[in-house]
Amino acid sequence: MLKIAWKFIKFDKAKSIGVIVGILISTFLIGQQLGVFFFLSSLMGALAIEVNADVWVVDSKTNDVNRLGRMDIRVLRAVQGIPGVYQANPVLISGASCNFSNGTSGAITLIGVDADKVHDVLRPQRISAGSAPDLLMDGAISAEYFDKKNLGENINVGTELEINGKRAFFALQTKGFRGFGSSFSVTTIERARYFSNQSPNTISAILVKVPPGTDPGTVAAAINNTLTGVRAWRANDLAASSIRKILSSSGIALSTGTLIVFALIAGFFIIGLTMYSSALDRLKDYGTLKAIGAGNGYISRLILTQATLFSVVGFVLGMLLLEGFRRGVSNSGLLFSFSPTMLLAMFGTISLISLGGASFALGRIRKIEPAAVFR
Repeated sequence: MLKIAWKFIKFDKAKSIGVIVGILISTFLIGQQLGVFFFLSSLMGALAIEVNADVWVVDSKTNDVNRLGRMDIRVLRAVQGIPGVYQANPVLISGASCNFSNGTSGAITLIGVDADKVHDVLRPQRISAGSAPDLLMDGAISAEYFDKKNLGENINVGTELEINGKRAFFALQTKGFRGFGSSFSVTTIERARYFSNQSPNTISAILVKVPPGTDPGTVAAAINNTLTGVRAWRANDLAASSIRKILSSSGIALSTGTLIVFALIAGFFIIGLTMYSSALDRLKDYGTLKAIGAGNGYISRLILTQATLFSVVGFVLGMLLLEGFRRGVSNSGLLFSFSPTMLLAMFGTISLISLGGASFALGRIRKIEPAAVFR
């Protein structure tokens, strides 16, 4: 069957190439849109995931880690007294404007933590220059490598700047530590208060760690049942809530879904019409097969085998093109990857498009009479 299907494919190379190009385009467009969507989604909940905390305690009205309210630092003492809380540390997150000596300016999000807890926010794999202890120096903050567009080229270690009119400098550079629409700069909590003019009694959240083997959900429930005015979230739950909140209030999901649907429709009709046209050109060939004893079942399997071969070749070429795109945009900070499950789902979708398109040709070929070959 495969040998005969391959001969049919080689017989009309132009139309075969057309089918493969249609599958390739569908694969690339679907993968590209999914990759960008996954990247943006990861940024929406990045802060909750990147920070080394099992439970986040935030204001009771907060359901988005990117928009934290203000809390009184006295809540920290109350949280520390909850059974199951191993550690509880404050964090202050505040927006600020910065100016550089060359006249450029930008916006950053200051993340202030206790001096001895900087390593809980900045994981070693995210540090590309400098080290966490460097942030203990007076005026030191971190800079994100991929925020060159936001901060110009002023992200090198040692670069001086002003934050709300106060002197600072970049002591450390991160790579991949970003949020949705914000540039993260880590520093000590006292310095973050100083730069953002916040009260010493103000914090944004409390980062809770639980003992090994303890369920963070149980500790979060204990905090919620004991304290009022605050809400405890498991880190993954807060990240998921942030993603849902942003997707529901923006058009990202709709625009991405629309483009994927159009890629599916375009691929379906390109493949279907091309295969139908190819079948019309070879009616006598299929009629000959019927004349020598091939039934509709055999013809159907032959067409579907061709569609499967088209799917494999088109998908592989499309993924190679997509990998080139992925590596190209990674230099600008657009980072994404696909799990084996997602790749399998994409191939299944492409196969359904190809097999569905083959149905155009099947309907026409099944009506062929064996005697047609002699006309």
